[in-house]
Amino acid sequence: MKALYDLPAPAKLNLFLHVVGKRADGYHLLESLFVPIDWADTLHLEVRSDGQLQRHDLSPQAGELPADDLCLRAARALQSASGCTLGADIHLLKTLPSGAGMGGGSSDAATVLIGLNRLWGLNWRRPQLMALGLSLGADIPFFLGRGPAFVEGIGEILTPVTLPSLRLAVIKPPQSLPTKAIFSSPLLQTSKTQAIVAGFAASTWRQAKNDLEMSASAQCPEVEQAIKKLSSRFGVSRMTGSGSAVFAEIGSEDRPMATKLEDFGIEVPEQWVGRICRSLEALPLADWLED
Repeated sequence: MKALYDLPAPAKLNLFLHVVGKRADGYHLLESLFVPIDWADTLHLEVRSDGQLQRHDLSPQAGELPADDLCLRAARALQSASGCTLGADIHLLKTLPSGAGMGGGSSDAATVLIGLNRLWGLNWRRPQLMALGLSLGADIPFFLGRGPAFVEGIGEILTPVTLPSLRLAVIKPPQSLPTKAIFSSPLLQTSKTQAIVAGFAASTWRQAKNDLEMSASAQCPEVEQAIKKLSSRFGVSRMTGSGSAVFAEIGSEDRPMATKLEDFGIEVPEQWVGRICRSLEALPLADWLED
């Protein structure tokens, strides 16, 4: 029986996020700089000959996961669109926090699409999978791309960018924030000016902002608490996505061998999660798809 093991599904951070408009269908138009990081879920995929699709949870927090998650929806969508009669057992080891604005569920779904595309012998190219992924979630096309990207539209317009390796502290309060509530808040901010080119965005992300922060902080004061905790130690700190995770860049000269938040004097309350991460120059399965 064919199988693929230890497939990574990395998180992303929005180094900035600007809301620049709204479509007629209600979706907001964004400009953002997405970067993948080395904090990831892990998936094992096994082919089934009976056409069934089943997810198996391998993490201690499995009870918190929905019975029908984005992994299964992605697998069903690919099975239906391709006409494939094979099925799969999807084993998910969840280490990324949910409701964090780090794209964990979207990354899991993208890894399922990439893995099943190979296991089922479909040979779909990147644009085909991206179109299918967008129908499932706005962040999924990014995880089907190659690496850091300047993102426009609702998430479907990707321009690859080159960034130096970043070392980042990431913390998340226990509360998860629903994306819809953040975008519908009267406190939602918008950016009047748009970045001219992706290179401009990549070079000036530290001077940008996240337009969703005010809305998120009103619904979860711990977001602001997290921002203050990191900014007091590292300087600029920002929420990623629609929250509630927050990050700050760590200078390369600041305790270069340190690997834990505690090494920097950062203590988080019980039930918070966090770690020291590095940005990735490329998504780990990028070369599994042809452009």
